[in-house]
Amino acid sequence: EGFWRFSLVFYSRPGVADLLLRLQDRDGCDVNLILFALWCGAVLRRRLDAADLAAAEAAAAPLRDIVVPLRELRRRLKPQADLGVPDLRRRIAALEFAVERRVQERLAASVGAGEDSDPIAAAEANLALHLGPERAALPEAAALLGSLCKLVDR
Repeated sequence: EGFWRFSLVFYSRPGVADLLLRLQDRDGCDVNLILFALWCGAVLRRRLDAADLAAAEAAAAPLRDIVVPLRELRRRLKPQADLGVPDLRRRIAALEFAVERRVQERLAASVGAGEDSDPIAAAEANLALHLGPERAALPEAAALLGSLCKLVDR
């Protein structure tokens, strides 16, 4: 529940959704894994290593195979104004949201708390580990960290 609440709050911050969706759509990043990396650092004070990230990716993979097609279907239905299609799109979005929540439950269960003395530094290291060096240098990564700092009042 803690990871889910963090994600809802962080995602709703000004500009964060656009940043995350840009990284997802343009660069193929997994929004849940980005949120997980940030949450592990900022909240759990846990600096992830390659094995932690691999375990998280493995935990999320089976449900990613469900959520991605749901997202694609929901997006394909967006321009449709036919009778009944908007309601169908809302139902698919609700199912997508429910699967996303299950992904986050699996991710949260894959890791325990840490002891890093600087949670923002841990979050930054986790984000860089997940994104890799090139994507970690993107302005979106810096903007996400800036928003995270504001959220935790740093």
